[in-house]
Amino acid sequence: MKTVFYVICQCTWGVLQTLLGAFFFLAHIGEKHYFYHGAIVTGWSYPNSASLGLFLFIADPQKSDKKEKKNSSLDKLPERLLLHEYGHTIQSLILGPLYLPFIALPSALWCSLPYYKKKRERKGISYYSFFPEKWADRLGEKVLEKSL
Repeated sequence: MKTVFYVICQCTWGVLQTLLGAFFFLAHIGEKHYFYHGAIVTGWSYPNSASLGLFLFIADPQKSDKKEKKNSSLDKLPERLLLHEYGHTIQSLILGPLYLPFIALPSALWCSLPYYKKKRERKGISYYSFFPEKWADRLGEKVLEKSL
């Protein structure tokens, strides 16, 4: 029942990010896909993971950010990424159409802009210390009753 409710909410309240996620899903249709607590997970070859409504895109652990590798052993990295990205799907459920401007955009900028990458590296700041990331971790842990 929870899964059905999750899917319905992502396809209604979170329709904008789910449509965008569906576009990326179709663009990577040849990749490995599986279900994770109602979400559709795609393993892709990019170094960064992403969450768009009903869809999770999980980075190849060998290409993940150096900081991420330091914070998790490689064998635990995919599990950590799944839990974190699933937390973003819960943010999508909470915020609906506000998810893209208030979570996805700041998160993408924090992740990919050279200024922030250098700042994190120079000051030893964890990627997960930024508010959308910290909140996603807490939500993933709480909803899935797991710990990072």
